[in-house]
Amino acid sequence: MIPDSAPSLLPKLKPFVMIRPIGASALQGIAFWGDKLIAIDATSGYLLEIDPHTDNTKILNPSRELDFTDATGLALSGETLWLTMQDSVYFGQINGDLTLQHFISLPYRADGVAVKDSTVYVTCKKAGYILIFSRDTGREITRLYAPGIGVENITVRDEELWISDREEQTVYCLDRATGNIQFSVLTPFDNPTGLAFYQDPETGENTLYVAYAHDEPYIRDNPNAEPNYELQYRDRTFIHPLYFHVNPERRSALSNGYLIEMSYVEELSPLDDVELTDVEWRIALPSDTDRQTVRKIEWVGLPFTEEIQDDQRVAVFKFDTLKPGERHLFGWKVLLEVWSIKYRFTPRDVENLPELPEEFKTRYLVDNDELAMNTEIIRRAAREAIGRETNLLRKMYSIRNYVYDQLSYGIKPHIDTPDIVLERGIGSCGEYLGVLLALARLNGIACRTVGRYKCPPHPDKLGVPLEPDFNHVWLEFYVPGFGWLPMESNPDDIVEGGPYPTRFFMGLAWYHVEIGKGISFETLKSQGIPVNKENVSIGNLAINHVRFTILQELGIGY
Repeated sequence: MIPDSAPSLLPKLKPFVMIRPIGASALQGIAFWGDKLIAIDATSGYLLEIDPHTDNTKILNPSRELDFTDATGLALSGETLWLTMQDSVYFGQINGDLTLQHFISLPYRADGVAVKDSTVYVTCKKAGYILIFSRDTGREITRLYAPGIGVENITVRDEELWISDREEQTVYCLDRATGNIQFSVLTPFDNPTGLAFYQDPETGENTLYVAYAHDEPYIRDNPNAEPNYELQYRDRTFIHPLYFHVNPERRSALSNGYLIEMSYVEELSPLDDVELTDVEWRIALPSDTDRQTVRKIEWVGLPFTEEIQDDQRVAVFKFDTLKPGERHLFGWKVLLEVWSIKYRFTPRDVENLPELPEEFKTRYLVDNDELAMNTEIIRRAAREAIGRETNLLRKMYSIRNYVYDQLSYGIKPHIDTPDIVLERGIGSCGEYLGVLLALARLNGIACRTVGRYKCPPHPDKLGVPLEPDFNHVWLEFYVPGFGWLPMESNPDDIVEGGPYPTRFFMGLAWYHVEIGKGISFETLKSQGIPVNKENVSIGNLAINHVRFTILQELGIGY
């Protein structure tokens, strides 16, 4: 075992809490009413009262004449219940007969609602705004830009507006007066549909709870079918605390973290008889970053020595000979703390940047990985992607959107060069990455490859071995004077023609594992010479086994 002395990023732990209301199908807006949680179930139209300690659930509108099926947003102000249904906002007394009175109607569908004193806030995806009304007159006072691209719900805390966005998988904290984004955090689950703060009456501590709702695939045992196992979908909805920590100095915010065990093991099983002598097999190790801490590392199968290569940790396995018919298991197992992270930079923050260091120019602005940067199609794309833009952040954002406009996602057995990919219009994550790297470097933006795997995103499955179906790569781009910022390769390319989410532009979810930044993940040498992959490839020599186990959720106090 090789201990790691790196301290935990945020050692403060919170108890794991998951609220799963009995009988609920698709929770939308939520609000706390004392110690009870009030929520709308969009499928049934029920107004639910939920005990967050026991999941006990009560229907407050049992009469079908009070069916709130079309309701999506919910707020409580004292004893007054506020709901959005279709294009309108209504209010009524929660302790009364729940008869609703019309407040206002919008030209488009109203999504979320929040109330603070004499002000009513309504989110509307179609309009792209947070609309602000006088509670007394129903007249619009002003409007603020919506921070994301999806359906948004809203709540108010003091002088802050808090917005959850389903497409962005993000919660935003906005200044209530100006609408300026103070920070944003990624949610540990996708499709957040509502949010509310709970204040502990004993400690006064605020905890943010977020509702989620989506369809979940599962294998159904159907005795009347042959074969009897069928792929089906079912509703999945729950409420979970969102813990976060803001670091103004690093311009970042961390949210719900997890302690995970990851193992990467090669099983030597050549397709053809091969004999190699004086073999050095190098496999990159996970890095310590703003959002990831390595607690410990140990070898699997065979011991290794550790080396530092370009500031990255690498496990080095050595063999005197690898003979035909010889079999080995060798690799590493690590214990990791991982969090979601979201950096907050604006174009104004990256004006008047210092000069890019010379060593970065020679390493991260050149074609050192078959990027086809000298081809006409790539050079033309590099010009078209940014137009006349000169700001580094806007350039990187424009390049991302240009690549998303040009490519659609598809998996292939091998990686083609960016010129071929761009002409074809379809690419895997690695091929998206190659095009992004080529266009960014031609526009003077230093960037590098990061990866290599993502933990299957099931944070409620603690202690269960999870195996990813694919490897994955993304990139980091460099901001002189600050450092490296992450950007996903393809997962934000979810809408044909945009607008595209920005959740993973300067952000990473908890399930990303950062391994070997800017270096090859795995290399092989024989007698000190890199093995020619055309003759002997690692993929033909060995089968890799990748496993994750989520051991514990790591909460963060605000």
